[in-house]
Amino acid sequence: MAGADEVVDDDALYVLTAVLLTPAQFPGVLGDDYPEACSALGLEPYAEGYGLVMGQDGSGARWTVVVDDVSLVAVAVASWDCGMAYDLSPDERSVVSALPGWPLELAVAAPGVPAPHDPVPQEGDRPPLAPPDTSTWGPAQRRLGADEVASQWAQWRERTAQDADDDGETGRDGDGTAGPAGAREAEPQDDGRLAEGVRRALRKAVAYGEAPPPPGRVRSAFAPGGARTIRADGPGWSLVARTDDLAYVLLDDEPLEVVPVERSDRLVSLLDTLEKIALHPS
Repeated sequence: MAGADEVVDDDALYVLTAVLLTPAQFPGVLGDDYPEACSALGLEPYAEGYGLVMGQDGSGARWTVVVDDVSLVAVAVASWDCGMAYDLSPDERSVVSALPGWPLELAVAAPGVPAPHDPVPQEGDRPPLAPPDTSTWGPAQRRLGADEVASQWAQWRERTAQDADDDGETGRDGDGTAGPAGAREAEPQDDGRLAEGVRRALRKAVAYGEAPPPPGRVRSAFAPGGARTIRADGPGWSLVARTDDLAYVLLDDEPLEVVPVERSDRLVSLLDTLEKIALHPS
């Protein structure tokens, strides 16, 4: 493998980026849990996880190199996140497979080589990887929305507070759900359906405490002030919450809605349960 600024070599991979694919940390757009994300790439859900190294060869073709040296990829990603240079060059012995295409949308390209394109397929090759379709609302878009809420928590909390101020006293039902803070306003006749969808998602999240879900359905990450960011997903729904704050629910059946769930004893109990069963990044 080579850095993007080195002399072009047709056999080299010019690394553009890398991500982790582990039970506790994986691109949410690929699936509701770790096995589903692995399945999207045709990989076995290996307990230790993988690193996905994405780049171009000397002809410009897109490739995703799957490696089992998770620690090396984690160090590279952490360095890049801090704005530090890091030459990611996995040992050939750590390479699990080289897959044509990219599973994620990338807005970068290696200089000095042709524009990114899928490699010419050879007989017996699998179809090139491609990012999930996020042009219309569905599971992939819903999970991307949850990722955005988790990464931009302060902005969403400010928006929720502003919506509450604008609306005066926001109507709430018995389980603590509030009006939507999403990109569109719910029509009055939709309120009951929306509330029932949120209640259904919360019930399924509660059930995770009784019957543990597949790995990666519930994940926990660092949050300021000693809190944790809880992320739970399931077929048709996503939940994002802070253990010291409220929660947000997104539903496949409600395009563009991000529904705040106010903090209550029941929510606190749910988040405590989810934190206990959640996977934490190592």
